[in-house]
Amino acid sequence: MSKINRSDLEWTPISEESDLERKKLGAAAGSEQIGCSLYRLPDGGKSWPYHYHTGNEEALFVLDGTGMLRLDGESVSLSAGDYVALPADERGAHRVVNDSPGELQYLVVSTMNEPDVTVYPDSEKVGVFAGAPPGGEGERSVHGYYRTEDAVGYWDGETDK
Repeated sequence: MSKINRSDLEWTPISEESDLERKKLGAAAGSEQIGCSLYRLPDGGKSWPYHYHTGNEEALFVLDGTGMLRLDGESVSLSAGDYVALPADERGAHRVVNDSPGELQYLVVSTMNEPDVTVYPDSEKVGVFAGAPPGGEGERSVHGYYRTEDAVGYWDGETDK
């Protein structure tokens, strides 16, 4: 284990489709079972799509700025000092939106269990992660996103019934 300072890490974008940037503090310090990332979201920015985890609990702590949290289908205001627990089920469904002028910075701490399934209620899809948890380091043996409408029966495609 090692000590790190947030200034030791560069901001990295999470994807080309999002304005969200992060610093993976937990991974940089050598954490194995607890993830911790510092996020920054510019004014007007949105975090990950609205989702929840089935295998990992998360918590959010606002460091600076204000915004809105879509939490379990409701809008909740966020400001510096706010802490939100996000259980590993539909009650923890969330998305952060910076609907204020200025930057929003917050920490997300999570268990790092795998396998995990993320559920995206708005787009009716699921994400599957095995080998490394969401936000984790390392190779994944299974990783993908699937529309729930494409579900097939258990025996579908099996030739040896």
